[in-house]
Amino acid sequence: MKRLAALVAVVLTALALVVSAAPAQAAGQAWVEKAQKRLNVLHCQAGPADGEFGAWTRSAVIRFQSRHGLAQTGKLSAPVRKRLYDEKAQRCDQRPVPKGSGTGRRLVISQGQNWLWLVGPKGGVVAQGGIIDNPSVLKKGSYRTGSYCGRAARIKKNSTTSDAVWLDNFVRFAPCGVGFHRIPTYKSNGAQMHADWLLGTNMTESHGCIRLTRGLSLKVWSFTTRRTPVHVV
Repeated sequence: MKRLAALVAVVLTALALVVSAAPAQAAGQAWVEKAQKRLNVLHCQAGPADGEFGAWTRSAVIRFQSRHGLAQTGKLSAPVRKRLYDEKAQRCDQRPVPKGSGTGRRLVISQGQNWLWLVGPKGGVVAQGGIIDNPSVLKKGSYRTGSYCGRAARIKKNSTTSDAVWLDNFVRFAPCGVGFHRIPTYKSNGAQMHADWLLGTNMTESHGCIRLTRGLSLKVWSFTTRRTPVHVV
């Protein structure tokens, strides 16, 4: 009897653990889903609100953190969640031009925020959006769009050395091969090298250039029909 009682006790304990674990897991998923919905309301691009904390959601957290001057960990820690649900939380897709980034008509790159602004002659923002950068290649400082090292300043459909991908709407602004362009697309099938939602994060690096969405690359192309200052901060 004692053995039977002990066995029953073990089984009941195991069942209790299973039952208690299930609500906790469900609560965790609901918590992530709530955060995803809030991130999407703030235009941080968290993707589907499915309760799964994957790379897409992490990218949104990083955009939120960079927008608010927080360490870009991609983690929904308690302080980050508190900031996220604050009524004063700011939209990820609308950011002020960094101070000390020059004056007049210009392009401004923030390597800390992984962000680009097209600034008009009177200081108004013409367009802005996330980027992928390579800070080990492109250093902070002032540049200007144009031809460098005998290479064309603007190439509508640029090709890489390997000839495997296209760099659409390529606008050069630093020696020798650094420029703006759309996320590379494979010549074999037209697919992008990576998703748009990686832009505006520190989750990947380019090969020295500034990668943009197709839409923002077209705006940069139109904005730089004449030589334009580029400030990297």
